[in-house]
Amino acid sequence: MQMIKYNYPLKKYNTFGIDIHTRKFVRLDNEQQATELFKEGTFFSDNCLILGGGSNILFSGDYDGTVIQALFRDVKILEISTDSAIITADAGLEWDKLVEWAVKNGLGGLENLSGIPGHTGAAPIQNIGAYGAEVSEMINAVHAISLENGDRRVFSAEECRFGYRDSIFKNEMKGKYLITRVEFRLSRDHHNIKLSYGNLEQEIKGRGQPTLAAVRDAVIKIRNDKLPDPSLTGNAGSFFKNPVLETDQYTKLKKKFSDMPSWELGNGLYKVPAAWLIEKAGWKGRQVGRAAVHHRQALVLVNLGGAKGSEILKLSRMIMDSVEEMSGIRLSREVNII
Repeated sequence: MQMIKYNYPLKKYNTFGIDIHTRKFVRLDNEQQATELFKEGTFFSDNCLILGGGSNILFSGDYDGTVIQALFRDVKILEISTDSAIITADAGLEWDKLVEWAVKNGLGGLENLSGIPGHTGAAPIQNIGAYGAEVSEMINAVHAISLENGDRRVFSAEECRFGYRDSIFKNEMKGKYLITRVEFRLSRDHHNIKLSYGNLEQEIKGRGQPTLAAVRDAVIKIRNDKLPDPSLTGNAGSFFKNPVLETDQYTKLKKKFSDMPSWELGNGLYKVPAAWLIEKAGWKGRQVGRAAVHHRQALVLVNLGGAKGSEILKLSRMIMDSVEEMSGIRLSREVNII
């Protein structure tokens, strides 16, 4: 049943655990509710925020607008062939439950994205990625409803204009559509097992054949070993994007820091780990007020308890200034600031 609340607390709806309120909160339990609500035309002119699991967001203060959360959670197979299957998953389904379902059903492609918090509807917005995989590689289409008039639209993968942690939904379509379902094309045979990123290959060596389940188990173990549990320590996972450098800038920086790790992307581009830059600048484990850089993973900022969003935002700016002064690189936030 549709729920509308006013002056509603959002502490349990964001993984940083920031204690703030929104002027209006709307929960939708099915697509029909969303269509009917948006056809009224009362939301598009308002400040609207589509909230999934709250895992990639930082509230810097109370939200003077309407927060909309879709909680429909179905998943099913649409088409099946010898080598692949197209599945559809509702926006409100927890992302890791979808990955678990795919692996149990022998469908490959999502296993490297195991353990990522949040809801399925947020995956294409952010183009989530981990351990050498990005969700855009598996997306077939994105179903959405216009907040302006309730019209339904299907975005092809090409129309989503995916980039590194980026999509059309973070740019010109930001705040204009509620994503309701995502279609994925997954493999049924001859899975493309990806083990080259980080220490994934080493972790999986003791698990026998690199099956989908083995990859999932290995990814979850690695994540649990180095990332804090949001239910225990407020955080939003990776706070910053890994910068991508052109050859000239990369060469100069490599001369200055010979121990700097990197990945060659081709076309004269190199990706450098933001965590290494942050640690090199001396921020790993440092605390400012009730906000801190995690002691095991410098890419993660944490709420030690009672931190305001403005404190965490201030810490992120201090880190960005420090890394830029050291390296000439201005880090970009992966987390959305509200």
